[in-house]
Amino acid sequence: MVWLKFLFCLVVILFAGTKLARYGDAIAAKTGLGRIWIGLLLIAIVTSMPEMVTGISAAALVKVPDLAIGDFLGSCIFNLAILAVLDMIYRPAPVLSHTSRRNILPALMGIVLIILVGISILAGEWLENISLWWVGVPSIVIFLLYLFFVRRIMLYENRQNAAMPPEKADNKYDGIIKTVYIRFAIAALAIIGAGIWLAFIGDEISTTYNLSSSFVGSLFLAVNTSMPELVVAITAVRIGAIDIAVADILGANMLNMANIFIADISYNRGPILSSVSNDHLITALGAIVMIFILIIALRFPGQRKLFRFISWYGAAFIAIYLGVSLFIYLSGST
Repeated sequence: MVWLKFLFCLVVILFAGTKLARYGDAIAAKTGLGRIWIGLLLIAIVTSMPEMVTGISAAALVKVPDLAIGDFLGSCIFNLAILAVLDMIYRPAPVLSHTSRRNILPALMGIVLIILVGISILAGEWLENISLWWVGVPSIVIFLLYLFFVRRIMLYENRQNAAMPPEKADNKYDGIIKTVYIRFAIAALAIIGAGIWLAFIGDEISTTYNLSSSFVGSLFLAVNTSMPELVVAITAVRIGAIDIAVADILGANMLNMANIFIADISYNRGPILSSVSNDHLITALGAIVMIFILIIALRFPGQRKLFRFISWYGAAFIAIYLGVSLFIYLSGST
């Protein structure tokens, strides 16, 4: 029965996620804000809703902080592994060779946020008493830094967009352009509703199969709640909006780290980053290494794939994701 509920959530998220890239591209064309900004903020907020809702539910209702942090960090490495899928789908050339270098800025900012999360977990007992009421100061700092980074990106993108003519709505969006915001909102609500269930399903899986909360959060919940990013990214590549795909992934990862603050507020048993397993440090390290690889690939784009169907960085993303997942599984099964 638990797997039927898991599958139902997956189907709902997949169906709603297929609509987001198209609606997001239409909004970018209608408003002239540009695909990077739409992907980094608007679409990233929606596709990250399952992680946020699941994290809050895991912290506030299920009272298992490892599920929440595992979901946030696990989603980060799964999101980055999506780039390998995109690289295999995009046949003409390595997918990142057709991506704007402006994505390097949010990638660097994402690394900073993940490093702060890792340090906070590592220094858990030392930082346990540094809090405002029950909310840890590190999660507050991470959230405020996220807001600062978003503002800096917004100003940077505005300057870049001001130097080029605004995008105009394509004829292919004539049928939805007048109702695109309503359609976007409906898809977002469907994703949020499915996400509410996931924390309870994850805890049930953990109990039924005697798996650690770190593993369930980092794999099962992370994969399921990252389905919107996967579907949006694939759809974006197919309609030629690669920057929306990459910006959504980077924006979602940044927002995942900021959502730790919201989960911390919901968890009233002390600072959440001081209450979780050190196993999450491996996931954080994997995410940092993957983002560094992404930056290198954006900075020095190749025009040919190393292994015919996938680029070197795609193979690296898959290897790191599988390695981290295996480590978390083995550590949670002992």
